[in-house]
Amino acid sequence: MSLVSIFSLAIALFVLAATPGPGVFATISRSLASGFIPSLSVIAGIVTGDIIFLLFAIMGMSFIAQAMGNFFIVVKIIGAAYLIFLGIKIWKSKPVPVQQVKRGTKNKYGNYLSGLVITLSNPKVILFYCGFLPSFLELSHLGSIDICIVAFTISIVLSSVLTFYAYLANRARMFFSSPHSVKRLNRTAGIVMIATGVAIAAKS
Repeated sequence: MSLVSIFSLAIALFVLAATPGPGVFATISRSLASGFIPSLSVIAGIVTGDIIFLLFAIMGMSFIAQAMGNFFIVVKIIGAAYLIFLGIKIWKSKPVPVQQVKRGTKNKYGNYLSGLVITLSNPKVILFYCGFLPSFLELSHLGSIDICIVAFTISIVLSSVLTFYAYLANRARMFFSSPHSVKRLNRTAGIVMIATGVAIAAKS
């Protein structure tokens, strides 16, 4: 695998990650509602989903998106419903000043799951790995080292872009100190999450 191929992949992944979509909106809304650390679990779930699709593509399973269309529709509906549920939960959450929010990890698995489901139900990601990726990478000729390099590149690029979004959202969040401001912030984050779920469901 040449350096040109790796660089081209990194550029394509950057565009994929930076373009506003369900993953970006979910990361931002989680960072706005709960802080920077919880949003990292969402990002980890998103990256895991991308790695899964990469393995599908390498193993010659890109036909899954067509052969199991109904399955993906079910996944998308479940993902959309889960995001809407999270959005409603954030909207109705009791306003607690940012300085008093506990940085616990009790919801890290739920955040991770939401990120994973978002990626598995995202048509843009499915199209990228099952359609676009094979057009500039000889997936059938990738060795074990090449696969590791591609997976590492995906992890670094996606994590960097989404972490930057989460950081900016968290910095904006830190300006809110009064319960009234936090309530408005929670409702904004909830609306973003609900809208993302509705958008996914509408494309089902």
